[in-house]
Amino acid sequence: MSDRPITLDFLAEQQARILDQLRTMQDDATVATAILMRLDGTVSGLVQEVRAMHSQHARLSNRVRALEDKAQ
Repeated sequence: MSDRPITLDFLAEQQARILDQLRTMQDDATVATAILMRLDGTVSGLVQEVRAMHSQHARLSNRVRALEDKAQ
């Protein structure tokens, strides 16, 4: 620590510095939360798309199976 005496001005400067750092961390947390929410939405959309593709594939398989049964 420096030889600077601890005064009310010194404490006020330290408090202001801490509050600035806290605001920065809050902004960082807000950005990280927004990124995670966007990723969550993207993953949810992908899950729905894969389920729809699976259903589409199952319907196609059923149609092909029905055509093969008719051919026999």
